Amino acid sequence: MERHELETVVYEKEGPIARIILNRPDKANAQDSAMVWDVENSLKDAEGDYAIKVVVMKANGRGFSSGHDVMGPGGASFPEFTAAAEAGHPWGGPGTLFLWPVLHLWEFEKPTVSAVHGYCLGGGTYFALLHDIVVASEDAYFQMPLPQGFGLPGGETMVEPWVMMNFHHAYEYLYLSQTVDAREAHRLGMVNRVVPRDDLDDTVETIAHQIAQAPLSVLMGIKAGVKRAWETMGMRVHLQSGLQVMQAVGRAGDVAAWRAENQERGYGMAPRQVAAKRSEAGAEEAAGRERA
Repeated sequence: MERHELETVVYEKEGPIARIILNRPDKANAQDSAMVWDVENSLKDAEGDYAIKVVVMKANGRGFSSGHDVMGPGGASFPEFTAAAEAGHPWGGPGTLFLWPVLHLWEFEKPTVSAVHGYCLGGGTYFALLHDIVVASEDAYFQMPLPQGFGLPGGETMVEPWVMMNFHHAYEYLYLSQTVDAREAHRLGMVNRVVPRDDLDDTVETIAHQIAQAPLSVLMGIKAGVKRAWETMGMRVHLQSGLQVMQAVGRAGDVAAWRAENQERGYGMAPRQVAAKRSEAGAEEAAGRERA
């Protein structure tokens, strides 16, 4: 087996299978700039290696990914944001980190399978849910906390309408920053299978090796056909326009006032924490209306 320990990722190649293992467990596998590029460069290597037929993505630690590293000190997590801001470009940094690499994962030409356990939040859901096949352990849960927790419509690329292909489910998930456990994610069509935690790795390895029984050209032909069908529904254009909408919303006056209100109320800055506090406040307002 060929194994490379990168800064934030372990990259393995064994026979027809490549594995990208998120390896920042002390930071809850939060996505900083280094992780984005470690994943991107691993994908490029697997893409150009004709011996590789299937890519598996999974994670070390207690969960899959806590999302973007928004709590990184002094903007050090995303130097691309700083460079774009200094150049006066409104979405250059987010586009560089969280649009084009996401599109690369979506458009990756070979089969991909993800193994998701524990928390899978914010931008981490994109690393998990854009794979061709998603297997979740029973302890997995998913959330996009940014609408209720950070004052943004979602991540830089709104994949949820395409992941669910049901606008009712997508609205509820995003409007409420809803936390969805593995079984509910399966019901909503976000994941293919739910298995016991101890069976997660073996299940994904079996699926990957079963896929790899077919010729690479056949697998790439299937992938091209399915992706082309999605492209005719505007997936690629939607992801690009979603980034620009998010940048405009993030600079809106009512969003700035809402963030200041969160601070005044003592809700903090962590999106998941703020979303939980906002949910409690909404429930209390509804209960007060019923009592009145």
